[in-house]
Amino acid sequence: MFAEAVAGWLSGSLALVADAGHMLSDSAALALALVAQRIAQRPRSATRTFGSRRAEVLAAFVNGIALAVTAVLIVREALGRLVEPHPIQAPLMLATAILGLVVNIVAAFVLRPTGHDNLNTRAAFLHVVSDALGSVGAITAGVLIATLGWTRADPIIGIAIAALILWGAWRLVKDTTGVLMEGTPAHIDAVALEKTIRAVPGVRDVHDLHAWTISDGFHAVTAHVVLRGNLHGTDVVAAVARAIQQEHGIDHVTLQPEAPPPGLVNIRTARSSGSAVDDDPRQQEKP
Repeated sequence: MFAEAVAGWLSGSLALVADAGHMLSDSAALALALVAQRIAQRPRSATRTFGSRRAEVLAAFVNGIALAVTAVLIVREALGRLVEPHPIQAPLMLATAILGLVVNIVAAFVLRPTGHDNLNTRAAFLHVVSDALGSVGAITAGVLIATLGWTRADPIIGIAIAALILWGAWRLVKDTTGVLMEGTPAHIDAVALEKTIRAVPGVRDVHDLHAWTISDGFHAVTAHVVLRGNLHGTDVVAAVARAIQQEHGIDHVTLQPEAPPPGLVNIRTARSSGSAVDDDPRQQEKP
């Protein structure tokens, strides 16, 4: 970062200065990601019954916002450079950009194995990849300036890099916002989940059904299950929990069994005793 900042200032390259600024935000983002990962490993407590798992998601959200702000700043500066091109020392720009690319490739290689399994690590990985793209763009611009003297290549490449950064930021913010807003997990069909519960023998109805994500890989479901007849509630909800686990892959399931409305129980009792209540259509059980 320091090398790119100095070289960008000496060479007049926006691509290098922008990449240095991006690396500054990335350094802070990587530190935030590391701290958040440590916090997420803390055990649960009386005040935080789910522990601190959401710390990683929150850090990823902040990183996504930082990426978006960085992209906007790059575009703003690049537009000014398009109107008034600045002279650029291509050799210094090229040497520094190549050095930055090597550093970012190493960092990306370290983060890549878990980049798809954890939003926090993926945020850090996206920062490094966008830095690598910035270095590639700076190299491309340096070659064009050195061979063709086309100084506007520098701000144009900067805008292209900013667009890629903004796209990654949008996806990251979208994913983390869904988790923070208690949205239904992307791989879970809420309608299918309700059908699964209703299909279990002994279930008459279900309400207050909720499915959400605590953190990456930790999904939860809660629901109120209305029993059919006088079946034992624990047996029914145990069967429901197994069905949800088998069909939707969710292990953290909390279910509350509820007895059917008293009117339905009275109707069944009256029918078994041969009462005339069966003849009253107003008290007949709905199908």
